[in-house]
Amino acid sequence: MLHPSDKIASLIGSRICHDLISPVGAVANGLELLELSGLPKSPEFSLVSESAGHASARIQFFRLAFGDAEPEQVISGQGVADILAAVYQAGRVDIDWQARGDFARPVVKAALLAVMCVEQALVAGGTIIVTQDDGRWHIRAEAPRLAPDPVLWNILRGEPGPDAVTPAAVQFLLLPHIARQNDMNADPQASDSKVEIRL
Repeated sequence: MLHPSDKIASLIGSRICHDLISPVGAVANGLELLELSGLPKSPEFSLVSESAGHASARIQFFRLAFGDAEPEQVISGQGVADILAAVYQAGRVDIDWQARGDFARPVVKAALLAVMCVEQALVAGGTIIVTQDDGRWHIRAEAPRLAPDPVLWNILRGEPGPDAVTPAAVQFLLLPHIARQNDMNADPQASDSKVEIRL
């Protein structure tokens, strides 16, 4: 059972994402109606439309990674792949989610936190590849240049972290805990030539 403070934090994450997705979705729907009405697509219109779609995808991503997740809740690998494709569309980082089938939400939560961890090493862009084989997850980053932060990656190895971790690095604090809660072991490998997390 999750510690009450952990449960409260995940519920807060779910609540924030739930309350944000409705107005963002309404903006996207309104733009679609304007397009169907024959309104010419200006560069400004395209920018707002793309931004609304990206915001919606990121909220869905954060809901899976930081929101409440019960073992009986299931999500398809294709559904996760679609969300990630929208999140990383037209950015410096590409994502290749190869895991297929249906997965329990807590397991997907751990995998997405791992995605965020390996992304930290892609300072100049690259590719994140996610595979799953016989219950074992492999999340790795590939790029000509990898720069994992040793302080953050030591947290994944169970070593004490810094007194203050920035919000951008909160996934490094969460992943070991979420992995243990789901009988998974986070096995990080980080160097200038290889960045991978096995779950």
